[in-house]
Amino acid sequence: WQVRAIAGARPLPLFGGLLEREVVSEPTGTLPRMTLGEEVVEDYLALRLSLRAHPMELLRPKMPGLTAHVVLPHAGRRVTVCGLVITRQRPGTASGVIFLTLEDETGVSNVVVWTRVYEAFRRAVIGGRLLRVTGQLQREGQVIHLIAEQIEDMSPSLGQLGHVEADRIDPTQGRADEARRPVISRGGIVREVSRKHHPRDQAKVLFPSRDFH
Repeated sequence: WQVRAIAGARPLPLFGGLLEREVVSEPTGTLPRMTLGEEVVEDYLALRLSLRAHPMELLRPKMPGLTAHVVLPHAGRRVTVCGLVITRQRPGTASGVIFLTLEDETGVSNVVVWTRVYEAFRRAVIGGRLLRVTGQLQREGQVIHLIAEQIEDMSPSLGQLGHVEADRIDPTQGRADEARRPVISRGGIVREVSRKHHPRDQAKVLFPSRDFH
């Protein structure tokens, strides 16, 4: 009852001084704008997909000589494709043949890896997240397979998805300096970046495939 007796219109001593102070306007904090590659990486971290762009759409300009899945029906007999590894399959009844499904921004390609090719490019076939495959096209009606002849692991290229523009990297810092993290400068804002959490380093462990043996 004593609490209820306090007049509601009179400010309590604890907060009374707030009404007499001047209102202080604080500057609005601004964050550097993320690149499209960084946004794609963050989308994959959260959702395992991105509606903004496919990683191959961003990497293709740096990889000349590739054939997109969408033009395979009209391509020549020998082509080179590149894409994320969606599935790896090695059925027990296939005599050691491995089937890969590669995805680019236009669709998926079916790759057949014979045993001798697998032995030659074993590490790339098993561990690659982004593969560049050169081989011969084999058409059976509407179904197109790529018989692999050469396989290259392009997974390190995924780390480029989170790169900022070259002219915004502080030239006084070296990437090989592990004692001091690279300092990224954007629009005059210099900040220290943790390599563990930077999008370009997270991209290297993204895009897992579904493997069946």
